[in-house]
Amino acid sequence: MEAGKDLKSVIRVRMCSSDAHYGGNLVDGARILELFGDVATELLIKLDGDEGLFAAYDSVEFLAPVQAGDYIEAEGRIESVGNTSRTMSFEARKVIAARPDVSPSAADVLAKPIVVCRASGTCVTPKDKKRK
Repeated sequence: MEAGKDLKSVIRVRMCSSDAHYGGNLVDGARILELFGDVATELLIKLDGDEGLFAAYDSVEFLAPVQAGDYIEAEGRIESVGNTSRTMSFEARKVIAARPDVSPSAADVLAKPIVVCRASGTCVTPKDKKRK
């Protein structure tokens, strides 16, 4: 097996009112990409012992809305490892949905998470920064 291939990282974060950028407490898609950046950083630290750099996204698909109060689980995997480049895939899922229609503090744990975003991209760890 290729070193580092299929290495995985998962984080879970509650979207708060300061994440809401649009009417209806809708969260900006850039916030989800920020989560992917955090996941990528953890993956690079696990693989290389260094944060590395996010070079580019190959694709980004926003699939469902995210609102303040929702809990988002962001997962990333290393798909391939080059000399200094690491190709990664990402998926963000809503696992708890805010229910402002019921009350300001109501929320539902979702029986089946809703995929809100998928992406793929390339990160780089410069040779002189790799410690593993």
